[in-house]
Amino acid sequence: MPRVVLEELSKVFPGPAGGQVRAVQGVSLTIEENECLALVGPSGCGKTTLLRLIAGLEEPTSGTVTIDGQVVNHLPAKDRQVAMVFQHHALYPHLSVYENLAFGLRVRKCPRAEIQRRVSAAAETLGLTACLGRRPRELSGGQHQRVALGRALVRQPKVFLLDEPLSNLDAPMRAQLRAEFARWQLRLGTTAIYVTHDQVEAMMLGRRIAVMKDGAIQQAAEPAVVYGHPANLFVAGFIGFPPMSFFKGRISHRGGALRFEEEVPAGAPGGLALALDERLAGPMKEWAERKVILGIRPEHIARRTAAATAPGTQTVEAVVEVVQPLGAESYLSLAGAAQSFLARVPATEPVHALQRISLVFDMARAHFFDALTEKAIGSDK
Repeated sequence: MPRVVLEELSKVFPGPAGGQVRAVQGVSLTIEENECLALVGPSGCGKTTLLRLIAGLEEPTSGTVTIDGQVVNHLPAKDRQVAMVFQHHALYPHLSVYENLAFGLRVRKCPRAEIQRRVSAAAETLGLTACLGRRPRELSGGQHQRVALGRALVRQPKVFLLDEPLSNLDAPMRAQLRAEFARWQLRLGTTAIYVTHDQVEAMMLGRRIAVMKDGAIQQAAEPAVVYGHPANLFVAGFIGFPPMSFFKGRISHRGGALRFEEEVPAGAPGGLALALDERLAGPMKEWAERKVILGIRPEHIARRTAAATAPGTQTVEAVVEVVQPLGAESYLSLAGAAQSFLARVPATEPVHALQRISLVFDMARAHFFDALTEKAIGSDK
């Protein structure tokens, strides 16, 4: 399977009143051989447009698309040897599953024996062998999506492009097909770009994740790196569920030590005042008396009674606003001095709304961002 290289790829559409809409802005990205790259971001960020530029369904305003060492900007979609799976399955209702799978091969005048071999292999891979004689109206939603994937698979393309293929399915079916797709991609070793707005899907399926916002790539790295070392405030807030909590404030120097002091409205009770641990103190020295944003994930905030008193943990008092039980654990929405924030606790710990509790912030797992640029501080990830 080939690698896909995007170099300074941009797409500008005409906008209202003679203006311009920059859907994709200077994207440079390499998708390696046999890699599944998950392209994730909010609706309207340019994910689908980027996929269509690679497929040849849109012409770039500037930049290049290279597939298997060949610049393909000038090639029409049918000659790029890519297969695209869309959000809507668009199966031919009057054709059987076998005929839907074989249709593209017949149009390309593929020999009948080769069509049968490819269709049979794809059906076996996707669990469709027993369905080959059925019409689309006789299939479940998951089977519809398998047929759509199978139509791409039988073409044996160089690159698979998938545009939110599971978004129309219910949650249990999505979870099942996510696992099936992960096994299928690993077994076949395909080069794939998987577009989704679901960060859970991206974390599970992508060997790497590329996070998009406003047409630009914010960060591209392995899932653990994107989660543990977000490049900026947007990535930190977008990746992770429930999302990271953020606190505006400044770094102060008190008694020979650095600490974060939360910025609170006039007349409000005192906000957070948390000492920085040794790992953070070094990179944050030059930020003394400067505005920053502290980010911390719910799993790094715990009730004091449940947390070990390890170095770097610090106590904060807060009032429970909402308890969200999720089986083995609960998420607490807590009222802080300036804003609400989230904490994760075991479901075995009894907590109720309006209860005042003591919390421990694990400052060794905290993140800091420049309040002006929103870039992560002390990280080159």
